[in-house]
Amino acid sequence: MNAERMKRLTARFYRTQADNQPARQWLLGLEPEDRKTVGADMATVEFGWPIGMPVCRPVGRLGLREIRSTIRDGKVEARVIFGIDGQEMIVLHGFEKKPSRQDNEIAAAEDRWRDYKRRKEQEHGKARKTPRG
Repeated sequence: MNAERMKRLTARFYRTQADNQPARQWLLGLEPEDRKTVGADMATVEFGWPIGMPVCRPVGRLGLREIRSTIRDGKVEARVIFGIDGQEMIVLHGFEKKPSRQDNEIAAAEDRWRDYKRRKEQEHGKARKTPRG
């Protein structure tokens, strides 16, 4: 059986209007072993959705969730924040957890989620207004 068919969610990285993928860029900046750990935790969510603690929990006020990973030989907590759009996990933001900055990190993810939803709605609006031939 195809692995993609077994997934309950498919991860897709959020793209800015300038076509950057900030969460993907953050992930690629991690050491290979840490990237593997975070990727495995993301796959746990893709294949096991819906899933809760200790891997995943709600954050913020917009229905977003965070994937919780321990990296750097158990010394650092990493977080990946995502939103659900149909059967897709839209990966919005990744960061190393620092309590004094967590609210700012969640706010950045919420801003990206609002941008994603706004641009998606605009695309749907354009598609509906396209003349039929």
